[in-house]
Amino acid sequence: MGVETMIAADVMSRTLVTVEPDESPLMAWELMRRAGVHHLPVVDDESRIVGVLGREDLSSHWSGGPAEQSRVRVRELLPDRPGPQAAPTSPLDEVVAQMIDSAAGAVPVVSPRGTLEGLITARDVLLAVAGRVPRREDADVKGGLFRLEPVLPPHP
Repeated sequence: MGVETMIAADVMSRTLVTVEPDESPLMAWELMRRAGVHHLPVVDDESRIVGVLGREDLSSHWSGGPAEQSRVRVRELLPDRPGPQAAPTSPLDEVVAQMIDSAAGAVPVVSPRGTLEGLITARDVLLAVAGRVPRREDADVKGGLFRLEPVLPPHP
């Protein structure tokens, strides 16, 4: 399959770490660090996309120590305008154009109901260009959304 005929569902990451809008930036940072990701989809309790939080979003708003970061909520760090989104059937070239035009590092792939189905990052696009997309039978296996819960050391 050539990259020019690919759709969002062909290249999107399906197993994602997500964060809820009411979580703290400290929790979001820990989730990113432990999962080794640069983008966290922010979803509500029904898995509908609220936005995508990037490492740059976290670092540009970071001030103070852990106590201060625990008082802020992730929703406060999201841009005022919603970022680009794609349907699973969106042509890959259109998704890439959205990424370029909006300077977004990631585009959530959403169902018609607005629920998160996957995420396309610049890395996913590069893997597609290099011909390293999952085989079709692998791509049909849906991974679940999951959250990592760090265990913080007790306060003295």
